[in-house]
Amino acid sequence: MEKMKLIDISMPLYNGVPGWPGDTPYSFDLAWTKEQSGSVNVGKLEMSAHTGTHIDAPFHFDDEGKKVYDLPIELYTGPATVIDVSGEQEITLNSIKEKVKMGTKRVLFKTNCWGDRSQFPEKIVPVLPEIVPFLKNRGVELIGVDMPSVDQLDSKELAAHHTLYEHHIHILEGLVLDYVAEGEYELIALPLPLKEGDGSPVRAILRELR
Repeated sequence: MEKMKLIDISMPLYNGVPGWPGDTPYSFDLAWTKEQSGSVNVGKLEMSAHTGTHIDAPFHFDDEGKKVYDLPIELYTGPATVIDVSGEQEITLNSIKEKVKMGTKRVLFKTNCWGDRSQFPEKIVPVLPEIVPFLKNRGVELIGVDMPSVDQLDSKELAAHHTLYEHHIHILEGLVLDYVAEGEYELIALPLPLKEGDGSPVRAILRELR
């Protein structure tokens, strides 16, 4: 029996990985070496919850919003549609309306706007709030993007975040979709069970459907 191919769509985490300017930088170190402990190496990790590939919990931008542990894990695993919007300056209704079928629960937008992932991007392709009611009407519960945010990087209003939240659509950011073709997949992108978390890193993969 042929195995279905798994595609890793996560950003690798390493000392020096780019994060939001001013946010907690990623750091991994050995708290104990095998020489010190006599038996094992023990790692110590410090990072922002929004480093690399991660989810946003509503608490990230709403003090009354749910935290990571309160979100159903079913959001982050199941059928997903990858939509290629490469070359667009914004994710608009015209760029997606023919590609989101009725009953679609998860949509991942491939923008290809983050070319050099060793550097934090200067510009991204924002999600326009106008597409959100359309996505909700189609049945979408989760959107994913291959960039650090669904809003412009300098936005304080976070219109896309809030409009998605108002329509009960959740957010997955920092995906790596460079070599993923447009089409239908199974997504697995489970967050950590962080009771106080406003976000969580994930190991995101796609499984090709046969």
